[in-house]
Formats: sequence, structure tokens, C-alpha cells
Amino acid sequence: MLKAKDIMTAQVVTLTPDTSIAEAAQTLLEKRINGCPVVNASGKLVGILCQSDLVAQQKRLSLPTVFTLLDGLVPMTSMADLDREMEKIAAISVSQAMTPDPQTVTPETPVEDVATLMVDRGFHTVPVMEAGRVCGVIGMEDILRTLSARK
Repeated sequence: MLKAKDIMTAQVVTLTPDTSIAEAAQTLLEKRINGCPVVNASGKLVGILCQSDLVAQQKRLSLPTVFTLLDGLVPMTSMADLDREMEKIAAISVSQAMTPDPQTVTPETPVEDVATLMVDRGFHTVPVMEAGRVCGVIGMEDILRTLSARK
């Protein structure tokens, strides 16, 4: 029976709570990953940030709403003013968009249990924890690879 340690990605990309949303989005895109653990300065897992969290954040700040708010709060005299205000909005941190205290698995968790957790809870990325530290992550792609290997 396959276990989490058999399919997890051991080279984990992490973010910190104070990472900007723009930087987090760039990291996810560059690394071609759906999500990654968020760890504090001591390496403790404090959350997880997935692409869906970033999309939800964008939804909350839809441009028509932003323009309406900005027009009411800040007189827009130039495109430079608008650019500065948009940068402020984009500067929110990972801590504001992440899912705190994420569900985790251990290296010994059976892959079937990981898949069930992902489907039942709608997770796309699950951190793998050992001795209080993130030792890996499992994404939907990792689960799919196990299915394609069964041919």
C-alpha cells in the first residue's frame, strides 16, 4: 500500500505570513504549483496558501468595487495615483489570504486516506508533517500520478 511519503514532494516551497500576495502569486506560477505551506520564522506551519485563495482574494477586490471605493476615498488626478492605490491593494500579505491551521497528514498516511481527505474537504494541496515540521506536500497531481502509474 502506497503511503504519503511515497508520493509527496519533499522539496517544499514555503511562504511566510508577511509575503505579499503579488510575490506569492508569482511564486506559485513560477514553480508551477497549486499551493504551498506558510511557515513562521521558526519554521512552524501556520497556514496554507493555494491558487484558490488568491482567486478568492481577487474576487473580494473586484476592480469595479475598487474603483468605486478609490474614487470615493482618494481623488484620482492621474494614472500614477491609480497605480499607487492599486499597489497598496496588491500589497496585502499572505497571512490575510491563507487558510490558517491547515489539515495535515504524516509520511505514513495511506495515499487512499490522503485522496479521501482531499476530495471530502476540497483540498488541492496537503502538507505532510513529521516531528512538528513540514517534510513534504501532496498535491492533486501527485495523486493523479499514482493512478497513471497503475496502468
